[in-house]
Formats: sequence, C-alpha cells, structure tokens
Amino acid sequence: MKIEIWSDIACPWCFIGKRRFEAALDGFDHKNEVDVQWRSFQLDPSLPDHFDGTETEYLSQMKGMPTEQVRQMFDHVTEQAAGVGLSYDFDAVVVANSFTAHRFLHFAKTQGVMSEAKEALLSGHFEKGRDIGDIAYLSEVSSELGLDAAEVRRVLDSEEFSAEVRADISEAHSLGANGVPFFVIDRKYGISGAQPAEVFAQALDTAWEESQKLTVLAGPGQSADGAPADEYADGAVCGPDGCS
Repeated sequence: MKIEIWSDIACPWCFIGKRRFEAALDGFDHKNEVDVQWRSFQLDPSLPDHFDGTETEYLSQMKGMPTEQVRQMFDHVTEQAAGVGLSYDFDAVVVANSFTAHRFLHFAKTQGVMSEAKEALLSGHFEKGRDIGDIAYLSEVSSELGLDAAEVRRVLDSEEFSAEVRADISEAHSLGANGVPFFVIDRKYGISGAQPAEVFAQALDTAWEESQKLTVLAGPGQSADGAPADEYADGAVCGPDGCS
C-alpha cells in the first residue's frame, strides 16, 4: 500500500499531522507493507527568501491578520503540538521561503534519507529556530544525515530538483489539494488535515481491506453492463460442477 503525503516544511499542522499519522501507522498490523512517500507543497510560494521579522509580524503584515488573533492561533497550535510530543517556539521561528528546502528533500530522497531529512527540517524550523532557507543550515543537516555536504551545497547552488518540487505542487492541485497536510492512499483515498490518530488508523484499515478485494467486472450470470449472460456466450466459464 502506497501513501503519499503532501506537506510544507513551513506548515505547523504538517508536523503535528506527521506525528499523528505515525502513531496510527505504528499500530497498523501491515505497517511493513506500507510505502510512505513525502511530496512537496508550498503554502506561500510568494514568500521572499527571508522575511525580516517574526512569524507573528509576517502573518499580521502580509496576511492582514490581527496580531492578537495570530497569537491566539499560535497558542492553540502550540498546545496541539505538545499533545504529540513537540515543543513549538513560534517566537524563534525564522520566516523563510521553503522552496530550497524542498529541493534538498528531493536530493535526500535520491540518497534514501528523505523521511529523516523531513523530520530534521520540521524540528529545526518549529522547535529550534533554524533557517530552512539557509544553504549552510541545510548543509549542516545533510552532514548529520551522513550525506556529502559539499555535494548538497553544489546541488542547492544550482536549480537541480526545482522541476520535481514544482511537479509535486502541480500534482497536489490536480488531486484537489489546496492545503496541507494532504494524505493520499493508493490514489484512491484522500485525507485532508492533521486528523486525530484514530482517523488515520481507521483509514489505514479501510484502505487495506479494500485493497485485498477483487472487483469482478463481468462473470457468470451477468456482463459488465449487467446484460444477461446468454447474450455473452464467449464469457461462459467452467467450474467444479461442469461448464456453462
């Protein structure tokens, strides 16, 4: 079973959703048969490489949200994050465009450590006040993951993996995702938002159960369009008791 997760490193609910999803996956009987793939998304592609101000100031000035409303929102999100073991510090968040970080994640994917890189960047952004738009920081993360830091710098100084990031974003929109996190199971089921772990658990069970069933489009007694079987003699079958 394949699960694709569209998310943005600059999205606080994406980290919370990741934790809730992982809790559900840990309790899933068929966990070892699930292929989780991270996909890129940007909540605000127009964000400058770096915004000279706090996250509160950014939302207040750029999005027109009252400061008190922003603070209340951050308090609520911080509380929800704490519920899954995360320690958000919005006062320390460095507001930066996430495009370069997404390119780094795609490079990490080619090295087999995309999931670890995703975790590191989310934690760095929301818990440690690190700059996800800074190539020096991304190079530091790469070293922690056992990657070649010099190669990472070379990649990020170029336009490599830009097409892959844009393709992910375009595909998300084509699937109807206008926000993240967005979870897609076997391209058949979609789950929007950082749902409770119980919701993810139920979705996993349902998707797995459905994946084990075979849908018979035509068989004895009927055709694909429901017409009587005798009108489709070529579709006759043989069974234990003989042939029809």
